[in-house]
Amino acid sequence: MSTITIQIPDSVRKHVERLAKSDGVSVDQFYATAAAEKVSVLEAVDYLQSRAQRADEAAYARVMEKIPGTPPAEDWDRLPD
Repeated sequence: MSTITIQIPDSVRKHVERLAKSDGVSVDQFYATAAAEKVSVLEAVDYLQSRAQRADEAAYARVMEKIPGTPPAEDWDRLPD
């Protein structure tokens, strides 16, 4: 583990303290989790960009041609009642 010191606006600190308390974690854990989530997002973006650069556009076009041209059902993204 490492210790760092950061400066943040008081308004952000107050929000963090409130959210950490409501989540049942320490402020330190809240910041550590927030940093880990940001790292994960940036790594995912880098990974997806590297995959996109290696993409075979002809293969993509062949796959897309297999998809029917009908629009999805109006409620395709809703759970059944």
